[in-house]
Amino acid sequence: MSMRNGKIIKAPQEMERAPDKQGSLKQNGLSVIQFCLHTQGTTGSFFLKDHMLLFVISGVYTVRFKDQEYTVRSDEMVFLHKSIRIDYIKSGEPGSEFMLDYMMFFLNESMLEEFVQFSGFKQTNSVNEITPVSIIPVNELTSSFIASLKPYFEHPDKVQDGLVRLKFMELLFHLAQANEQFLHQLLQPNHNQNSNFGKIMEENITNPISISDLAYLSGRSLSTFKRDFQTLYHTSPLKWIRNQRLDKAKKLLAETSLSVTDVCFSTGFENVAHFSKVFKLQFGLPPSEFRQQCKRSEEKIK
Repeated sequence: MSMRNGKIIKAPQEMERAPDKQGSLKQNGLSVIQFCLHTQGTTGSFFLKDHMLLFVISGVYTVRFKDQEYTVRSDEMVFLHKSIRIDYIKSGEPGSEFMLDYMMFFLNESMLEEFVQFSGFKQTNSVNEITPVSIIPVNELTSSFIASLKPYFEHPDKVQDGLVRLKFMELLFHLAQANEQFLHQLLQPNHNQNSNFGKIMEENITNPISISDLAYLSGRSLSTFKRDFQTLYHTSPLKWIRNQRLDKAKKLLAETSLSVTDVCFSTGFENVAHFSKVFKLQFGLPPSEFRQQCKRSEEKIK
């Protein structure tokens, strides 16, 4: 899979506006979104605010996290842990005019806590390491559950909030029955005071993530996070992230043929005009002129 180009989509919020969305069910932060499109290879990226389960009804959905790729085919499901960035390729099957049909289930912390209380599930196993991406086995009961949701998307405004919540509970029961170890993974806290502060920052430099999200990932309150960050880096989180992104952008402009727009989005900026402005303030030249200067320097060396 080639390097990501284009803006990173924030999930699930910005997926509600996706052109291939067929419908959605929502209730108090819970979302199920169905997508259907004809494609031979649509690529993109998204950043997950909540846990997500993706079920492919037909077609192929390939996700990439860091250097690992996972291919999800018809009647298969993948779990994606929250607070990670995913690159993807969406492809339909040749025999069905390249149609891809899939559903995304977004699970927030309150839903998981409610399930534990309702089900009486006991978290007895300690998970040593969180697995960001997992392929989940799908049995006949889970497939039947997915099929049962199809009619709800025809008139989502008539589906009561309590029913949406109940369907999420039902999904979690199916998953617990099929793979209890996965449920232990899902319910495992992923943040603590011993989290590697520097690693968290490095892994999220180019993600569309807020300072509050970074504080949460590090297991700190917002005020404690800012104080600890200032002690370690001697600057504010916003300034540090901006400077790191600008340094990455400078390197890409000098060493690759990516367009200024692609460099902007690849380094975590979400507005090309803003990116050009802060780049010029930092390095004295707008991105396009900086690249031209690099080319002239290379020609002189030759």
